[in-house]
Amino acid sequence: MKKTLVILLGPTGVGKTELCLSLAEELNTEIVSCDSRQFFRELKIGTAAPTEAQMQRVKHHLVGNLSIFDYYSCGRFEIDALKKLDELFQSKEVVLMTGGSMLYIDAICKGIDDIPNVDQELRDSLHERYANEGIDNILAELKLLDPEYYDMVDKKNHKRIIHALEICLTSGKTFSSFRKETAKERPFDIIKIGLNLPREELYERINRRVDIMFEEGLMEEAKTYYPHRNLNSLNTVGYKELFEYFDGNWDLDFAKNMIKQNSRRYAKKQLTWFNRDKDINWFKPDQQEEILSFLKSRLRE
Repeated sequence: MKKTLVILLGPTGVGKTELCLSLAEELNTEIVSCDSRQFFRELKIGTAAPTEAQMQRVKHHLVGNLSIFDYYSCGRFEIDALKKLDELFQSKEVVLMTGGSMLYIDAICKGIDDIPNVDQELRDSLHERYANEGIDNILAELKLLDPEYYDMVDKKNHKRIIHALEICLTSGKTFSSFRKETAKERPFDIIKIGLNLPREELYERINRRVDIMFEEGLMEEAKTYYPHRNLNSLNTVGYKELFEYFDGNWDLDFAKNMIKQNSRRYAKKQLTWFNRDKDINWFKPDQQEEILSFLKSRLRE
């Protein structure tokens, strides 16, 4: 019989953490994170990472396993998470995965194309070019090397543009040639549980969570890592707004309101992405009994 991965997903602030703990206890299993910022051990408050008490209550994996100075990607996450799942399925029939990072969830469910690793020196040089020249010259070079991907890429997303050019220059092939977009077979079944709330209620939760982060010391955490503000790991809601405050560009109230606003925008973006996926079974976060009943029914099939 195939093992089963249950993925509990949803927008930021919806209430995934507490429900996931309860489900893990009911199903006698452990939790693997697919939150792309909770991997970084330094960013505890601003990412709402599980607390020590929560991690003692249920064992978590891929939380705080990296430093903000480490390079990480969806491709590496696919490898690390599949290895961890293989270990856990040796003793567990069901494993829980939770988070809201859309690409990382897709990496597990569909797989990442076999894209070559990029030399760090090349990556650094392209990012330096972007910092000095802007995106236009890099975009023009991508158009020359891979006109197919140039036509489809979001011209405002410099990260995707730079990544595509990195692959072209590293491999001597077009980035498009690596984008097979064919889902990989997995040796386990996948059940997706989505959590959502009416928009007004979700936004109230997000605003309150930001207030709680400030009470818990978000300002001090952000100040500690302010000297490293240019790291990709710190290009994150909650930190980048406070860096603007530390720079003297914004006052504190404005920065705090921008954290709330950008968190709400991110939640909207997550829901737009998730709503394309017809395999997600949607519930409210307070429907624990209904979710558990649904899971037990599916697991018996």
